[in-house]
Amino acid sequence: MSKETLELHETEWVILNKVWELEPCAAPTVQEALAGEKGWAYTTVKTMMDRMVKKGLLKFERIRNLYLYRAAVTPAQAKKGEILRTLRRAFNDSLTPMMQFLLDNVEISDGEYAQLETLIKNRKKAQKDGTN
Repeated sequence: MSKETLELHETEWVILNKVWELEPCAAPTVQEALAGEKGWAYTTVKTMMDRMVKKGLLKFERIRNLYLYRAAVTPAQAKKGEILRTLRRAFNDSLTPMMQFLLDNVEISDGEYAQLETLIKNRKKAQKDGTN
């Protein structure tokens, strides 16, 4: 799976977030950390983590009979894949309708509007200067 086109299932997001927080970590550590909110059994977590290794989302190191897991993808890679997936599926790869939808449906503070305006101005300047 290309790290640019990551498509994560909800359970993969949950586990990746916990691994990013705890890495390196063993499956029992992840299961214990998620027990309160998810109630998943150890075998469920271990199976999901092993599948995520096969998908290239996690990697592990074996130390005797202990498996220590680390993320094989960064939070930025995961977010990029999720946003591009949403853009493709819900907005036919068109950014403007997606931005319009967000502006119409998400509460945005004055500070966030100012940040967005600054980001757009900086991006336009970088493109004009050829530094993009």
